[in-house]
Order: sequence, then structure tokens, then C-alpha cells
Amino acid sequence: MKKKLLSILLATTVAASLLAGCGSSAADTAAPAADAAAPATDDAAPAADDAAPAADDSAADAAPAADAGGKTYALVTKSAGNPFMERMASGFQEAVEAQGGTVVIQNPESATPDAQISVIQSLISQGVDSIAVDGNDANALTAVLTEASGSGIKILTLDSDVAPDTRTVYCNQAGVSQIGETLMEAVYDLTGGEGDWAILSATSQATNQNAWIDSMKKLMESDPKYAKLNLVEVAYGDDEPQKSTDQTQALLQNYPDLKVICAPTTVGIAAAAKVLQDQKSSVKLTGLGLPSEMAEYIGDDDAHSCPYMYLWNPIDLGRLAGYTSIALVDGSITGAAGDSFKAGDLGDYTIEEIDGSTQIILGPPFKFDPSNIDEWKTVY
Repeated sequence: MKKKLLSILLATTVAASLLAGCGSSAADTAAPAADAAAPATDDAAPAADDAAPAADDSAADAAPAADAGGKTYALVTKSAGNPFMERMASGFQEAVEAQGGTVVIQNPESATPDAQISVIQSLISQGVDSIAVDGNDANALTAVLTEASGSGIKILTLDSDVAPDTRTVYCNQAGVSQIGETLMEAVYDLTGGEGDWAILSATSQATNQNAWIDSMKKLMESDPKYAKLNLVEVAYGDDEPQKSTDQTQALLQNYPDLKVICAPTTVGIAAAAKVLQDQKSSVKLTGLGLPSEMAEYIGDDDAHSCPYMYLWNPIDLGRLAGYTSIALVDGSITGAAGDSFKAGDLGDYTIEEIDGSTQIILGPPFKFDPSNIDEWKTVY
């Protein structure tokens, strides 16, 4: 535990320096723990022992972090102006530049596959060594990513995956079923186990959003515990603040008996929280949000719209993708299940095969509630 805590504090110091230079108010980047505890105590280690990123026996064989000098590593986010993407990009840049690499960050103008295709084609022309993509569509990027791979560029994904045969590995923030179970349990808790509830998602093509929603639906169908819950609609705000606001207002108007909205998207949950709180609605909110954006809405009383929510550390997700990019380019890993490498201060990771797909799991989601939101709102 002391070794793990030392690693957290070191990562915190490095990331704080980076974010200060970017004008961020983040104080550190300690990865959120699996339970709601203060981030700087032994009881709040950022990952439970049974959720460590790599098994002890594989960690010993992990390839050391490599020198990325002379290489260029690109990151393609979902869209510009998304705070989650900005923090993720800062982590990617930190990891690559710390190893001497050159970073290219591309933020498409809109959260569409066409916008991503355009910037990826530009990166192919530039001859970058790797491209990490946060996919806006599972299949629409297939042709351009195949072209990139054919040009010798290493392709990986993070946050939201694409078709597995078009990339080497997926840096996943947490397991799909783990996120689905966490959100479904929150809905059950906030509704009292029965009644109408709705989902406010990002885009209808978002791979990660759809996977989490499918996991939630399967739980509802398979577990009698959720038999009295009624999912009235899955609405799509397209990760745009105004559209997410409009969709929230439509849900309130169309479903007068609505009890809970679950928004597994940082843009959507922030927009929904403001609508509900401004209107003093009795509808409660949960989902995945940034502490810095959601602090004023977190509370367990009638004056606050969101009793609690979840997320992982987007900065660390970007860092993980940065270290993975370096390991792929220098040949430390190939993207095959069982490959291990050192992701800087994040620790040792092993590529896993999950549902027929090669993935690297950052860690479990973390619960933000009134007991800890003030501490974490300055982190990210």
C-alpha cells in the first residue's frame, strides 16, 4: 500500500505541473478509487487490490517504459470544446512528451465520424508514427484506419472503441459490465426500485455509450430485482450542451412520472443537472460526470439535482494511451493478449482479451458524492 501511495503522489506532482501550464485548476491526478473516500489517505488508494491494472506475476515481466524521442504520436478526440477530451488530451501529451516524443492533438469540429475521417487523413499525410482514436462510430472509420495501418501507422483506441480488426488495442476506462452494473444500481437506488427512468446519452453511434446502455438493458431483463423499473426512453444529446439541455427538457415534458435520468456522458450530465436544478425538479440525476463541472449539483437534499455520480480520471486515461502508443511504436508490445508494459507512474499493465477484443483496463469507476466532491472538484 505504501508503494502504491508513493506512486500516486509522484503522478500527482507531475500532472499538477502540466495542468498548471495549461491554465487548469487541477491540483493532482490521483486516479479515483473504487469507493467514495478522500483521495489522500491509505483507505482511498486509487484502485482496489483486486482491480489492479495488471496481475503481480505479469508485472514482473512488463517491458520498461521506452524513449519516444524522434517519433510523432497523434491523438484524435471526439470533438473540440469537450472538457473530458481536453483533460484526456493533456494526459496523453504529458506521457509522450515526458519520454521525448512529439505530440499532435486533433480535435474534430463536431462529434461525427466524417469529421474524424478528415483529420485522420491529414495525419496519414503527415506520416505520424501512431494514432490514438476516441471513436465517434464503431464502423465508419474502418476504411481510413485500414489505410493508416497500411501506411505503417500504429492504431489504438481509447474511451470509445472502433471495429477491433482496425486497431491493435483498446485503452478502456473500465469494464463494460462493471460500468453497466454500477449505473443500474444507482438508478435502482434513486428510484427506490420502481418507476419511470430515462437515459440521456451522447450520440446514437457512440460505441462506449451504446455498450454501457446495452449492459444496463441486459441487467434489467435478466435480474428480477429490476422488474419494476420502466426505461421510458434513450435520448441523444450528441455531446452538445444545448441539444442535451433540449433533450432533458423534452424528457421532463413527455414523462410527468419520471423519477431519474441517467446520463453516461459528461456533457449530458452537466446539461441535465442545470435544467433539473434550475427548474427545482423532483427528478434526480446520476451518471458519469466531471467533478469540476458537477460540484454545484452534487447533494443529497432537494436543492441539488444529483445525489451522486461516477467517473474515472480522464487525465490518466490519456496518459495510459500515451504510454501504450509508445510501447506499440517501439515494439515493446504488439497488441496481443498477454503483452505487458510499464505505463510510467500508472504502473504495469497487461493486455487482456475481453469479449473477443484486446483491451487494457484503466480501473474501476469512482463514486463522487457530497462527502468528497469538494476535494475532487479541484483535481479534474
